[in-house]
Amino acid sequence: MKTALTELAGVEHPIIQGGMQWVGRAELVAAVANAGALGFLTALTQSSPKQLVNEIARCRSMTDRPFGVNITNLPTINATPLAEYRRAVIDAGVKIVETVGQPEEAVAEFKPHGITIIHKCVAVRHALKAEKLGVDAVSIDGFECAGRPGEDDVSSLILIPAAADKLSIPIIASGGFADGRGLAAALALGAQGINMGTRFLATKEAPVHDNVKRRIVANDELKTDLVYRPFRNTARVARNHISQQVLEIERAGGSFDDIKHLVAGARGRIVYESGDLDAGIWSAGQAQGLIQDVPTVKELVERIVTDAEAIIRRLQ
Repeated sequence: MKTALTELAGVEHPIIQGGMQWVGRAELVAAVANAGALGFLTALTQSSPKQLVNEIARCRSMTDRPFGVNITNLPTINATPLAEYRRAVIDAGVKIVETVGQPEEAVAEFKPHGITIIHKCVAVRHALKAEKLGVDAVSIDGFECAGRPGEDDVSSLILIPAAADKLSIPIIASGGFADGRGLAAALALGAQGINMGTRFLATKEAPVHDNVKRRIVANDELKTDLVYRPFRNTARVARNHISQQVLEIERAGGSFDDIKHLVAGARGRIVYESGDLDAGIWSAGQAQGLIQDVPTVKELVERIVTDAEAIIRRLQ
């Protein structure tokens, strides 16, 4: 199944495992690469640029296939030395990155080194700006996605073809994708592949506690919450006691300072490591309603591609 994405990234299948805080580590990314898809290490999961370089080396020891690094430039509680992380990516010889947030600095630093940039965004206007700045492709997030869906509340069914109508660079569909039906649909809508996070979270190689994987399988599409809406920095997370507490404080008119202690990233990390599902907030998309098992990455990728090809043949 060749598309503009497989040609751009040098991979076999038009499937991306995007950056996932605390989860995008070498064992998962290498498994995705070895399955013929494109995985991204999450730079800010590593505590320092030096640790990122070490993680890149660890990933290379597990695979000889292409993989990339996600660099996220979004508001955080604590300042992050993003320039140092970008330099670490360049010095390590990484050839493809996934960027999130404002892409200007990333484009200016990465393009002179021949690094391919896939920019993740949540609106057509943002995608057009990124294209004008010089990114090579955009991964466009529908409202169904885990993490940051933006403030427009447009679903993938509308957002993907709307972007395809206006952009000339490849589009990757993100938000709500978990199986072969989604891949076939994304291709029909004008995308060149799919980007999945929640689905890869529920795989054997994902470096998170089994309680998290079992909860994703048990949850339906309704078991997420949208937090930070009053601050126009919306995030979709798995519903738990903490997310419900955050929503209660927000509905009462609370400020971000009133919830900061509940939503700290370190607490979310505890969820993944300890399996205490109420230790903090953690990301999950509506696609969890389509997830029924915890396969290996190889099994998942092969199933998605096989099912998508069968659907396309049937439709023809």
